[in-house]
Amino acid sequence: MRWLPVMYVVGVLLIEPVTPVQWPVSFVLIALPLVTAFAHPPVIVAVATVFAVGLELLLAGTPCCAGRSVGYIWERHYVAAYVCTALVGALGTILAAHRTRRERTLADVRFVAEIAQRVLLRPVPHRIGNLLLESFYLSAAAEARIGGDLFEAVPTAHGVRLLIGDVRGKGLLAVETAAAMLGAFREAAHDEPDLRALVERVDISMARRADWLGGTEIGERFVTAVFAEVPEDRRIIRILNCGHPPPLLIRPGEVRELDRGQPGPPLNLGMLVGDPYRVDTYAFGPGDQLLLYTDGVTETRDPAGSFYPLLQRLRSWGPMPPPELLERLHQDLLEYSHDQLQDDTAALTAFLLPEGAADAAEAAEDGRDHPVAGESGEPPPVRGS
Repeated sequence: MRWLPVMYVVGVLLIEPVTPVQWPVSFVLIALPLVTAFAHPPVIVAVATVFAVGLELLLAGTPCCAGRSVGYIWERHYVAAYVCTALVGALGTILAAHRTRRERTLADVRFVAEIAQRVLLRPVPHRIGNLLLESFYLSAAAEARIGGDLFEAVPTAHGVRLLIGDVRGKGLLAVETAAAMLGAFREAAHDEPDLRALVERVDISMARRADWLGGTEIGERFVTAVFAEVPEDRRIIRILNCGHPPPLLIRPGEVRELDRGQPGPPLNLGMLVGDPYRVDTYAFGPGDQLLLYTDGVTETRDPAGSFYPLLQRLRSWGPMPPPELLERLHQDLLEYSHDQLQDDTAALTAFLLPEGAADAAEAAEDGRDHPVAGESGEPPPVRGS
């Protein structure tokens, strides 16, 4: 866009000599200030206006361009062209100033959103003990940075506890709800030794917040989520599903859903449906990988309207380390939807290092800039569609 004014002038100069006298192509230079206003500040637009008027004068009075004499310069239609160019230049200068202000405002908003993201979706540690972790967040809106999808990984005395969730609705209320849930989880994860008690405590916090908000849709302010716990001393993983898409277990030769058909109710709906939360336990050995994701993944559609086949894709790719897996998933979602995502998407993966590989991973980690548990780092990837 910055080179568009130059290309526009070059085009006029190339066309002008080959046109008949009665077709003064130089008149199209009237639009040069507006073309310049697309990507340049007001000062450059003003300079382009003066340049356009001068070039019109030059072309009107140069016999070699179209066989016209110098006397043509001050004919009525030429004078009208100069006046129109000046008026359009003034308009282009105003538009450029307005565009510049809007761009600065947008930059400020994006900066604030990035700071809010660091607080809400802080980077998960890339390694906790013998677990390798990775996450990503993909925004459906090109300028958005945060939304209602959330994830977290917390090392505790009871094991590594993972969370992924999806707040019903959009907008500021969804962001506030996600922040409240993450705060409750980060606090309760250290205090509650039992995973079910942890979820019930988070549910109480969400219900209390819904009561505080008031209104007629208290029961509809719910969050679907999956809570996972990986104990350090046992090769198992505990899963508590609150109405969320089931997590996936990835191991060599197998990709399957961890779903026994009895998920609990979404958070803030347990009091309405009366179903208790239940914890399911699965084997989780060295080399196994857990993938948690929001419904933005499985509900991604191609131009024909077909849903994204997550299980088929994972089975065709085979096992891969967490960074490569999520990067492949991220790129595949964008390609599958033709960059037309309809919902925010988040994913969190945890890979249990094989026996004897923990020391090697620790040595490799020392040579990288990735954070480990308890350290800070860059925010998770956030990209627009």
